Amino acid sequence: MNALFQKSSKPILALLIVAMVLPIIAPTYYVQFASKAMLMAIVAVSLNLAVGYGGLVSLCHAAFFGLGGYMLGFTSSDSAGASIWLSLPVALFVVAAVAALIGALSLRTRGIYFIMVTLAFGEMLFYFFHDTKIGGGSDGMYIYFKPEIALGDLTLIDLEDARAFYYVALACLVGASLLIRMLVKSPFGHALAAAKGNERRALSLGFPVFWIRLAAFVISATLAGLAGYFSAAQFGFIAPQMLGWHLSATVLVMVVLGGMSSVLGPIFGAIALLGLEEVLKASFEHWKLINGLLIIALVFALPGGLQQMASLLIPKGAAPEPDLQSMPPKEAVPHV
Repeated sequence: MNALFQKSSKPILALLIVAMVLPIIAPTYYVQFASKAMLMAIVAVSLNLAVGYGGLVSLCHAAFFGLGGYMLGFTSSDSAGASIWLSLPVALFVVAAVAALIGALSLRTRGIYFIMVTLAFGEMLFYFFHDTKIGGGSDGMYIYFKPEIALGDLTLIDLEDARAFYYVALACLVGASLLIRMLVKSPFGHALAAAKGNERRALSLGFPVFWIRLAAFVISATLAGLAGYFSAAQFGFIAPQMLGWHLSATVLVMVVLGGMSSVLGPIFGAIALLGLEEVLKASFEHWKLINGLLIIALVFALPGGLQQMASLLIPKGAAPEPDLQSMPPKEAVPHV
């Protein structure tokens, strides 16, 4: 097993080394673009926990993303950057609390009704910030200084530096990916997949399906809020459009494009979609039409997502991803 793990880890390690070296050799513009792509990849990875592993198609994840950004704006001042040790926990706590409330109500529905309810909640948050003076209304709000990562008067990391910010974003993406991988490999993840595959059977075995799904929903939303916090810090601006359903749909496309049956799939999807848009914008006037056609072609060509292409880099002896539709034995998942 250790040998198999080492073989499957080699491609991932190679990608991580490339990511570490990129800011050293790339111009600042591409470093900033890569930071943006990694933050959106965090949102895609977080949504995949709910959609890919839990079967919960949520259309309000952009609301959690935007809410994390607004919380940074509320905790920042016009004269100095907010302390990350205070503002980040506050932002994550608020996002988690809102997600728990939305999830507790939404998870009482199923299927298309769950999608509609999450869409409604997302639009409620959008119009809450758009139609009120809270957060600057439709004009949004500016964040003049990035959060400070300091101990006393000693600055540990200067987020004003594009390359330092890049490494923070990379650390957040790696941490989020490891957390999701740990969860899906744990008894909790097996129970979540079991509820997706056969909810009635999971209930008959005594699994607390509602609470398992709620926990997955809240964790997923909190990670989206983390990405929103740093996205607002990167661009120094937060607007209601960051909470809209269009962004939620875009992130869902990233998940489907990359592949829902692995942790790394949504990362590939996010980077590919943003990279494709960047290239098409610079080359074509009607780039959105071409972008849509290419996405459709990719979905038909690779039904399992871009992870099918990535899997070619992994040796044949590597351990496969677990089957999400399989039902784990009862003793594998403890009662909660």
